Amino acid sequence: MPSFRKPLLYSAYGEGWALYTGSLGKELGLYEDPYQYFGMLGMEMHRAIRLLVDTGMHAKGWRREQAIQFSLDNEAESEASITSEIERYMANPGQALSYKIGQIKIRELRAKAEEKLGKKFDLADFHAQVLQTGCVPLAILEDEIGIWMEKQ
Repeated sequence: MPSFRKPLLYSAYGEGWALYTGSLGKELGLYEDPYQYFGMLGMEMHRAIRLLVDTGMHAKGWRREQAIQFSLDNEAESEASITSEIERYMANPGQALSYKIGQIKIRELRAKAEEKLGKKFDLADFHAQVLQTGCVPLAILEDEIGIWMEKQ
């Protein structure tokens, strides 16, 4: 990757990767009891609310107070924490949407690789390839994973 592109952060890739890896706990057998899995589901609910709030404010015209009340009504967070988050989303339109799109794209690419490669598919190799590309726009990631699949 050219050095001028290395410091760029593409939220869909960077945060999408984080969201994707955060969803692997059950698949990898990392939860020792149901409460740990319940905690992960609680965070999924939190992120779903973020998606609604982000869209509500920036596409549906929700006011700050509406977004705060929606969050208060639907999750167990303090009003101070929710207010801080709402104000961050007010300043960053589409941020919640970008990381969810990133997670969905990485899952989609994994499913394509699993289908195409069959028994040759190796999860660790797939993850290494995703990380090897560096923080890139999703279209470039998709191209790179396509090339990687062809080489396999």
